[in-house]
Amino acid sequence: MSLARARLLSGHDDLARLASNENPDGCAPAVLAALANGGFEPWRYADPACTALREALAARLGVDAGVIVAGNGSEEMIAAISRGVLVAGSQVVTVVPSFGLHEIEPLAAGASVLKVPMTVDAGFDLAALEAAIAAGPRVVFLSSPWNPVGPALDKSALQRLIAAVRPGTLFVLDEAYFEYADADAPDGIESLRNSGIAFVVLRTFSKAYGLAGLRVGYAVCSDPEIARVITAAKTPFNVNGAAQIAAVAALEDEAWMTASVARIRSERDRVALALAGMGLHAAASQTNFLFFDTRHDSSIVAAALLQDGIIVKAWRELGYETWLRVTIGKPADNDRLIASLQKQVAG
Repeated sequence: MSLARARLLSGHDDLARLASNENPDGCAPAVLAALANGGFEPWRYADPACTALREALAARLGVDAGVIVAGNGSEEMIAAISRGVLVAGSQVVTVVPSFGLHEIEPLAAGASVLKVPMTVDAGFDLAALEAAIAAGPRVVFLSSPWNPVGPALDKSALQRLIAAVRPGTLFVLDEAYFEYADADAPDGIESLRNSGIAFVVLRTFSKAYGLAGLRVGYAVCSDPEIARVITAAKTPFNVNGAAQIAAVAALEDEAWMTASVARIRSERDRVALALAGMGLHAAASQTNFLFFDTRHDSSIVAAALLQDGIIVKAWRELGYETWLRVTIGKPADNDRLIASLQKQVAG
């Protein structure tokens, strides 16, 4: 929903925008300074190879730049993987509730998609995932931390799933919310680096780094050949010049991102506690959002929240129509959410 339409429907100019998992702190001052220093030439095509960004990422992550592909958000990488790897009749495994493109892009490529449901306590069904992966699908799309639910695989669980991967399967670990994960959560790149399987790890600058409006994501691949296939399947000049400058600057101001993540995680825990006080248990989250069962039609709850000037995401996936996903915003926005939910749900 556009901001203009939300204002029209709600009658509020001051909206709490808690639907898209954006960073309420914005982006690092270093990013704004880099964009304002005159180095960006909007009349020029950007470097199609994203050389400076890929080299900065390679140095940060301890990998060769040749296995990194930059994209117009990590979403473009999902589309490129689907176009480059899947053919009609291929099988893909993912989870449900799912990040929509983990299903939509494979279906567009002619693949079938097997979705493994979450457990009754809103976690990963490891046994079912292990069995589905061991059956040899062409691609596995798995997000950890998990959008839209929130939990992350621990080290032993991730190793268990890696061990189930057979030759011919590409294991795609979507770590869009990696920076929000607990300190003891596994680093997917490190966990997969010497695994011997074909893999891609996806990350983004849209969430913790606050560059959602510029759209920068990237794929770290197990080998240069997979990177070549993804590169061939993406569009040329896919990451614009402003986005490349901003992403490099964001990497150089890691302290800002770390402080922002700490604030958001603290607020996330506060909101989760308030929800629990209303009898609304949220799934365990290692992200910047909460996913919880309202016990009502979530579209109706979301519409009522909008009347109080709060935009959230009602989940409409089959079987989860009573669940809401809410982004953690600034404290005042979170207070508005809590007060409105107390009125709309608990009251």
